[in-house]
Amino acid sequence: MCVCRAAFFVYISHNNNSIMETNLIKEMTEISQKVFKSYETLNEIKEIDIATTPKTEVYAEDKLKLYRYNRETPSTFKTPVLVVYALVNTYKMLDIQPDRSYIKNLLDAGLDVYLIDWGYPSKGDRFLSMDDYVNGYINNCVDFIRKKNRVEKINILSICQGGTLSVIYASLFPNKVKNLVTHVTPIDFSTNDGLLFRWSRDMDFDKLVDANHGLIPGNFLNEGFDMLKPMMKAQKQQTLNHSLDDKDKLMNFLRMEKWISESPDQAGECFRQFMKELYQQNKLIKGELEVGGKKVNLKNLTAPLLNIYATEDHLVPPAATIPLNDYVGSKDKELYSFKGGHIGVFVGSRSQKELAPAVTTWLKKRDS
Repeated sequence: MCVCRAAFFVYISHNNNSIMETNLIKEMTEISQKVFKSYETLNEIKEIDIATTPKTEVYAEDKLKLYRYNRETPSTFKTPVLVVYALVNTYKMLDIQPDRSYIKNLLDAGLDVYLIDWGYPSKGDRFLSMDDYVNGYINNCVDFIRKKNRVEKINILSICQGGTLSVIYASLFPNKVKNLVTHVTPIDFSTNDGLLFRWSRDMDFDKLVDANHGLIPGNFLNEGFDMLKPMMKAQKQQTLNHSLDDKDKLMNFLRMEKWISESPDQAGECFRQFMKELYQQNKLIKGELEVGGKKVNLKNLTAPLLNIYATEDHLVPPAATIPLNDYVGSKDKELYSFKGGHIGVFVGSRSQKELAPAVTTWLKKRDS
């Protein structure tokens, strides 16, 4: 009986080893094939192209460029729209690739689209303030569009920090804004829902700006954003590993990484004021914010408002965005909840079918 049992275990062990060896050979073969395919895929990539929707520069001032996106057919809207992006990162995320382009979706819906490219501030720009950006650059671009299109008011479509600046602008110049659309825009900085808001309360932004000689590095901000989600780098590595043998997936990944790598530095004075007077002191909501010597009263913002927030936003949580509707003077105001994260609002697959159509439909109803 013992001999039979021993023989049985030897047989099982031998077969298990054989199975393990077979599985190991199969796995190593698959890995080798994937590595070879990855090499071929990487070798095929000559350029990482982003923001390829055709556009024309129509106005420039200092580092700023104002673009108008080319249309093959006339716009079906009477009122042109100005896209105001954040000073952090670049507008190119809105046009990351043709099948994930918020800009292209707006154009396809019939809008006449202008966009501000803030450019790359250098040390000569370190003293630029919120006054320069709001009362200077944004106002000059708005006036250019108004004059070119012979209209009294234009639509503003704004993103994140660009939304905050646009809200301030629409409060100071209500006679120039027909409709305002804000996306994932921080307004009430008293919330405890986001780590960024809690961390900012204890930071010495004067020392930070002065230590960097008046120019906040874009890489420094990106490192801070990464710290908000510590597992993000591991997830990125996993995504990359799974994409190496698929050119389309790999290009999706590389385009986003290129966009992040191109993040501009920040003009120190504007950064200082934004972080101290908004993140730390919440002056906009309190009615205490002054820009260019003018008090910003949100009740003066009377344009129809579409306020879009992302339910899973870890950078600008809904609690920072939603209160805007309670403080403005607009009678026509609407909240729009998008199920997704801060970036997914614009580049996610669901966004392509949902967000631009919702925004353009809302604008169309108010275009008379």
